[in-house]
Amino acid sequence: MKLSELLEGHDHQVLRGDTGVLVTAGPRLDSDQAAPGSLFVSVPGHEGGGSDGVAPALARGAVAVVVEAGPTGLPPASEHPGVCVVRVADARTAAAVVSARYYGNPGRGMDVVAVTGTNGKTSVSSMYESLLRIAKGARVGVIGTSGSRTGGDPIPMPRSVLSTPESPDLQYLLGRMRDRGTVSVVMEATSMGLLHHRVDGSFVDVGIFTNLTQDHLDDHGTMENYRDAKLRLFQGMCRHAVVNADDPVGASIPAMMPGAVTTYGIDAEADYRATDLTVDASGTRFVLHHWGRKYPAAIPVPGRFSVSNALAAVAACHSFGHELGALVDALERIPQIPGRFEHFDAPRGVSVIVDYAHSPDSLDKVLDTIRGFAPERVLTVFGCGGDRDTTKRAWMGRIAGTYSDLCFLTSDNPRGEDPEAIMDQVAPGIAGTGTPFERIGDRREAIAAALAAACPGDVLLLAGKGSEAYQIIGDALLPFDDMATVRELSRA
Repeated sequence: MKLSELLEGHDHQVLRGDTGVLVTAGPRLDSDQAAPGSLFVSVPGHEGGGSDGVAPALARGAVAVVVEAGPTGLPPASEHPGVCVVRVADARTAAAVVSARYYGNPGRGMDVVAVTGTNGKTSVSSMYESLLRIAKGARVGVIGTSGSRTGGDPIPMPRSVLSTPESPDLQYLLGRMRDRGTVSVVMEATSMGLLHHRVDGSFVDVGIFTNLTQDHLDDHGTMENYRDAKLRLFQGMCRHAVVNADDPVGASIPAMMPGAVTTYGIDAEADYRATDLTVDASGTRFVLHHWGRKYPAAIPVPGRFSVSNALAAVAACHSFGHELGALVDALERIPQIPGRFEHFDAPRGVSVIVDYAHSPDSLDKVLDTIRGFAPERVLTVFGCGGDRDTTKRAWMGRIAGTYSDLCFLTSDNPRGEDPEAIMDQVAPGIAGTGTPFERIGDRREAIAAALAAACPGDVLLLAGKGSEAYQIIGDALLPFDDMATVRELSRA
């Protein structure tokens, strides 16, 4: 496409060259991904991009550049005479616009659902996918923490820690899904993904809000900023909203979108409400109420939070016209979600649960659920991530100690921090509860020690990493998988 077509209607100023130049290799934010015919969007502060990335991108064959702040970092025009450079007010917004157009606005061709909230995004996305596959035989695309897939088939992308990909990657994925005959796509919309305009131009039909609890204060500074980033999804980005009426922030969204909101809940009155919950190790049974009708329901995942996630997925599917009875019947047949209350029977009658719980609220809910059905002791292996909100570390230690009979404090994703320093901040929280704990920095060794300490009837929780197949140590993503490690150690 011509650059002029990609930018049509979007305010810009031509600094150099002709906007009639053909862009044939797609938009890029990272200079090392630039290729002959690509458009490089220079996003200030973006690692691998920004003004420092302009010259490398041009050297790799980029034919056009979008900048925010004039000609900073541009080589002399004589070195790249055919290159067009334009200036825009916000490079990230422009990136979303040109990316969607380059790939043919793929969101228009599918039902698009975006899930936001502190906890539950991956679970709701997976449940939505499973419900439509089981009840309708539909091909569904998923974009999120566990990668991207459509119809269950992965779509290869460079390894990334972003649950919501940058807009060029997101629109590429949507285009691939559309071209493979995908009926509906569900994506995780993180607070930073929304704040950085990654989801813009995706033509979201239904936005789902799960909950808001403390997390990501390292990115947002305050809970108010964090909340406002989440709420961007409901300020003109989606046509309809499905929101958790049990959450105070969720309960505020109907006033923002009058007549376009569906509610779900357990405690609050809602359009989709669950009552009579019965929880055991095999799952949760409940009654779903909708428009005066009652539907006996069950999910193979224990816990109130799992029921709440199921209500969100059912409500979103039903909003597209899928028959409610068939969706409720499908709930009982949804598969385990990798890394989300994922269960494994270890030797000697020990039950192992792997869960992504890495915030105080999520750890509290998971351990409270386990405590409710564990026949014997509860053992917990956990840590806290580095370069993230430090105020939650002792808090999470208190939660682990309160619900557990024995804790194993270990490393999560230390990133740029010293793992020992992180554990120093967590340990007082556990110690204050009086619960015994062992401090083992190597995560594999900690899991091995926990398995060795577990007795028949004990439940062992591995919290914090879920289905992540890596540990982030420094700048490196090193292979590590909690569930794979448990299975390997159990065979030893």
